[in-house]
Amino acid sequence: MLKVGFIGWRGMVGSVLMDRMKAENDFNGFDALFASTSQVGQAAPDVGLETPPLQDAFDIKILSDMDIIVTCQGGGYTKKVYPDLRAAGWKGYWLDAASALRMDPDSIIVLDPVNRDVIDQGLADGVKNYIGGNCTVSLMLMAIGSLFKKGYIEWLTSMTYQASSGAGANNMRELIRQMTALGAAGKDLLADPASSILDLDRNVTHAMRAEDFPRENFGAALAGSLIPWIDSPLESGQTREEWKGFAETNKILGNATPIPIDGICVRIGTMRCHSQALTIKLTRDVPIHEIESVIADANDWVKLVPNTKEDTLKYLSPAAVSGGLEIPVGRIRKLNTGPEFLSLFTVGDQLLWGAAEPIRRILKIVIGHLTAG
Repeated sequence: MLKVGFIGWRGMVGSVLMDRMKAENDFNGFDALFASTSQVGQAAPDVGLETPPLQDAFDIKILSDMDIIVTCQGGGYTKKVYPDLRAAGWKGYWLDAASALRMDPDSIIVLDPVNRDVIDQGLADGVKNYIGGNCTVSLMLMAIGSLFKKGYIEWLTSMTYQASSGAGANNMRELIRQMTALGAAGKDLLADPASSILDLDRNVTHAMRAEDFPRENFGAALAGSLIPWIDSPLESGQTREEWKGFAETNKILGNATPIPIDGICVRIGTMRCHSQALTIKLTRDVPIHEIESVIADANDWVKLVPNTKEDTLKYLSPAAVSGGLEIPVGRIRKLNTGPEFLSLFTVGDQLLWGAAEPIRRILKIVIGHLTAG
C-alpha cells in the first residue's frame, strides 16, 4: 500500500486541509505517517487510520520511505529538507503548499479545475513536484481561467483586497486586537446618541496612531485602514506578491507566450477571503452574455452574480463566501474606455481554493495515477 507522509498539519492551511480530507473521506487507500518539527513521539492526529506516533520531520531516512510527502509546513522547511531528501535519492512525489519550489522548472503549480491538462502531462512525463499556487492567483483563475483558455484576454490588471489570513495566524489575531482597541476608543461616545461624530472619529484615529496600538505583525494599522503593500520589494517597483500574478498565472496555464498581468495588492481588514477587482483588455469585442456563459460553465464552483445591488450585497463579499468553496464573480460590465475593456469583481476563501483545496485534490490525483499504474 502507498505510504503518504504529512508535515505541517497543525497550522492554518494544514488544519483546513485535514478538515477537508476528513469531510471528503480522503483518508483511505494508503498508509499515513505524520511527522513533526517539534512534537516527535507524541500521538498522531486522529484521522480514522492506525498511525504510529509522530515522527521526526527532519529525518531523511524516515521521509525517504514515503511514496508521497504532503507538506504545509512552510518555505523554510522545504528549503531545509527537500534538497537533502532528493540528494539522498528519494524518487517520490512532493506536494507542497509553500511557495519555495513554485517557479522551479521541474515543478508544476497545481489548480486542477484550470490546468488538469498540464498536471496530466506532467505525470506522464515523470514530474514529481506539485506545488500549490499563490492564493490570489489561484482564486482569480478559478473565477476567469476559462476566459484565458478561450483566448479572450490580451492583458489583465488585478487590484486585490487580501485578508489577514494571507499573512498568517498571528496577523489574524492582531487584526482582532486592533478592532478591539478601536471599539474601546469609541465605546463611550457610541453609548451617547447625541455625541459628536467628529469626536468619535478623532478618538478612533488617535487610538489607531497611538504608540501602544497593536501593530507588531502588520507594522501598521489595518483595522479601520488598509495596507497597500504585501511581500518584499522588487527592483521593478512591484512587490513580490504583485509579480506572482504574472509569473504564476502563465506557468499554471502553460502559456508559451506570456500574457501581461500586473496590479496592486492591498491588505484589508477581513479575516478570510481575498477579493479582486479585475480590468481586462479583451482580444476582441466579446458580448457580455458570451463572457458570462463562459465564466458560468467553467467549473462546478464558480457562481455568476447578476450586476445588481441586491445580488452584489448578498453574494459578492468575504462575509458571504468565508468557509465555502464557491467562487462568485460579479459586477461584470464593459468599461467606458471601449467595448474591448471588461471589468469584474470576484472573491474566494483564501484558505480553501487559495491554499488547501488544490493540495487535497492533487494528492487524490497522484494516488490515482500511482494505483492505476
